[in-house]
Amino acid sequence: MRPSLCLLRLSALGDVTHVVPLVRTLQRAWPDGPPLHWVIDPAGFRLLEGLEGVVFHVYDKRTGLAGMRELRRALPAEGFDALLHMQLAARANLLSAFIPARRRIGYDRTRSKELHGLFVNERIPDRPGLHVLDVLGSFCEPLGLRQDTVTWDLPVPEAAHEWAREQWPDDGTPVLMVSPCSSHALRNWRAERYAALADHAAACGWRIVLCGGRSELERQTADAILAGMRAPALDLVGKDTLKQLPALLARADLLVTPDSGPMHIANAMGTKVLGLHAATDPERSGPYSDRRYCVDRYDDAARRFLGKPAASLKWGTKIEHDGVMDLVTVEDAIEAFERYRNDHGG
Repeated sequence: MRPSLCLLRLSALGDVTHVVPLVRTLQRAWPDGPPLHWVIDPAGFRLLEGLEGVVFHVYDKRTGLAGMRELRRALPAEGFDALLHMQLAARANLLSAFIPARRRIGYDRTRSKELHGLFVNERIPDRPGLHVLDVLGSFCEPLGLRQDTVTWDLPVPEAAHEWAREQWPDDGTPVLMVSPCSSHALRNWRAERYAALADHAAACGWRIVLCGGRSELERQTADAILAGMRAPALDLVGKDTLKQLPALLARADLLVTPDSGPMHIANAMGTKVLGLHAATDPERSGPYSDRRYCVDRYDDAARRFLGKPAASLKWGTKIEHDGVMDLVTVEDAIEAFERYRNDHGG
């Protein structure tokens, strides 16, 4: 029978998406027993609400200590057999103290920071060089399991798929979707470069669709891309919800994006990703299932901004410097796009 388990992972959208395969691993290993509990942030909840077999407890960081006390009152009084503490931020470490559990499983000492070690009594194996999803998947190992199969099956309602189908006709035209912004602004590519790639794809007979959230940066970036394009594009920026986003991404043939939540949601939905990487290492945080269509300028960034090759950096080092994404050229992106076309005949 499954032990009573609580997962703590608050953000970001890409990382909560990476946790879903761990949920599936735990559910396959113990199909019977109590539901999993997951302490999550509001945006992650909006994306994953309806995930079967999971009781969500939403914590909004703006509520501070009062919200932590409220969370404690909402948790089962008897506590849990184990807490899987998958967040390293100081606030999350403090929040974990409000979650009663006999076993408190956290990160290995190499990855640990923000006094994380004070809030755990067991650690995952210390294996360097893993993709973020595999690191999160290893939280099942102290429980005697291994994550040897990666599946998502995100909870996307049929209404969301219906909305996505209404946005453009299913006429056989391949779709390049552009999700231009990460929550980390220094990972973002220049709007005129997105426009040049989009015009190249349009000249090859592709439909161009822009998507993104409701922030001022995303609206301004989308407007700049549209102004820089010669070809028409469908502008869906700010028009979808987090429940509709996975359905929208699933309709694309190829998504172009920096290291961002939509990258990982698209990958979970089976859509190929043209990832733009210089600030981050695609081997650690690129699209998990297939990185053949990523542009990788991470080593160039390491040499330019840190004075050493990427191989000599600590695994997971981010190179979020002004101008780092300028290392990714339009030619790089077009070459990656053409790799996709050569593989898929688009």
